[in-house]
Amino acid sequence: MTAGIDTPDPRGRTGLHLHGRDLSGNPRVRILDVEVLACDWAVLRRTTFDYRHHDGHWSRERRETYDRGDGATILLYDPVRETVLLTRQFRLPAYVNDHPDGMLLETAAGLLDGDDPKAAIRREAVEETGRTVHEVEHVFDAFMSPGSVTERLGFFAAPYDGSAPGADTAGVAAEGEDITVVELPFTEALGLVRSGGIADAKTIMLLQWAALDGPFSRR
Repeated sequence: MTAGIDTPDPRGRTGLHLHGRDLSGNPRVRILDVEVLACDWAVLRRTTFDYRHHDGHWSRERRETYDRGDGATILLYDPVRETVLLTRQFRLPAYVNDHPDGMLLETAAGLLDGDDPKAAIRREAVEETGRTVHEVEHVFDAFMSPGSVTERLGFFAAPYDGSAPGADTAGVAAEGEDITVVELPFTEALGLVRSGGIADAKTIMLLQWAALDGPFSRR
């Protein structure tokens, strides 16, 4: 009996080895086997498949995929004061890969956890910034690391009232979150992208959208 396959894993899931076996949308791909390598918080799978190349020959491939669920992120902006509201928190993967201290400036984000993307990002905005947002604009969706991570991220934007008092810290303590809320002039945030002070991909993408097509595109 194997946890996550025959018996529940720590999150109560079974049948995790069945995910992706029935894919049929691409005739050049034949799924042969799916193995569950680990299933604690997320699921690490190894998939064996045959792939037909452009010249017609088939090759047998093996790929590992990390499935943490889909998520959403949001850029909170004040169009009057020309500011954005970001978060700063510790990210171990960045720290072990040569980031100086692992403390990344980011847009608020989180996993969907069964909610639709708009509901999920409203929840995350409150949890990570202390701000309640109502009119949420869907900007685009993107796969952030499609070579190994299955996550599809929904990108959103919403105005916030910068004149209202807000929290300096936020996060769900039970989940180990220790978040600092950071308000920046939009031009300063763009400058941090150029200097490397903002190195988080989703944040860079939303700031560039804001400059090119979003609320600060005329500036």
